[in-house]
Amino acid sequence: MKKNFLKITALAVLLLIVAIGCNKDVTDEWVEINGVKWATRNVEMPGAFAANPEDAGMFYQWNRKVGWSSTDPMVNSNGGTIWDSSDAEGDTWEKANDPCPTGWRVPTREEQVSLVNSGSEWTTLNGVNGRVFGNGDNLLFLPAAGCRGYTNGAVGFVGTGGLYWSSSYNNTTYAYNLYFNSTSVNAGYGSNRATGFSVRCVAEQ
Repeated sequence: MKKNFLKITALAVLLLIVAIGCNKDVTDEWVEINGVKWATRNVEMPGAFAANPEDAGMFYQWNRKVGWSSTDPMVNSNGGTIWDSSDAEGDTWEKANDPCPTGWRVPTREEQVSLVNSGSEWTTLNGVNGRVFGNGDNLLFLPAAGCRGYTNGAVGFVGTGGLYWSSSYNNTTYAYNLYFNSTSVNAGYGSNRATGFSVRCVAEQ
């Protein structure tokens, strides 16, 4: 990671909140970092963003369009409560299974690596832990929403870790994702595809 990490000040975080709060049009809510336009909020229900940048949204298993609640009791976007511990098939996140709203998609591993290379800092937004990525006026907050484990869907790492899927396939069991906590960040991490992670979309070209 670059040595010149982003230095977050109270004023910078305040400006981030104000800038996002003044722009409620979903199609305009993005931050451009290294040529990639990132949505300012996580995905909630399939096809919809969460209300605020600090909201966890829902968790998604790789290459599946069913969202799972980020808090208990566990329930999915279809109203079901039975966790699916099987791995999704395929070697890419298919468009038909993409939970991002129209005009958006799940980012690639390369796009997540580019985001990490822009610099980041652990911080808190409206009482929610997470990391701010970017530099200058281009700041993007990702909440440490945690995840759901692949075996039984149990919630973990809430407030201490952020885990975000990429669309990139690793091997028959794993897919790449962005992981961060208070001390480190990694965009080359491979996780079991049945795990429930957050989704932060990028704009389609």
